Amino acid sequence: MPGMLIETYVYKILSAADHARAKELGHTDTDLDARDGYVHLSSRDQVAETLALHYGGEEGVHLYEYVLERFSGDVRWEESRGGELFPHLYGTLRLSAANRHWALETDSAGNPVLPGELR
Repeated sequence: MPGMLIETYVYKILSAADHARAKELGHTDTDLDARDGYVHLSSRDQVAETLALHYGGEEGVHLYEYVLERFSGDVRWEESRGGELFPHLYGTLRLSAANRHWALETDSAGNPVLPGELR
């Protein structure tokens, strides 16, 4: 259909501590992002693996969904884990700009799980 807008969803995962800081500031500000100089994001296909690799055993993890086409900052798809291209935002990621937000539940092993609609 001509003129149809396609939306690309990207995700930001925040630990409990990073989420508390982001709520105070109104935007994300993680040590990893500050060190690397950009905001680490994941595509829908990448978010489950990112969650498992970096947030296993953590409680209080939050997940934010954003529409890539609505960002005002520069987003670059750059090589990361295993040569895969990940979205990196060179700018500020405001919590208020999120499309959706979840406080993630944990499974019986204490690992955060994606909400049903993203599995």
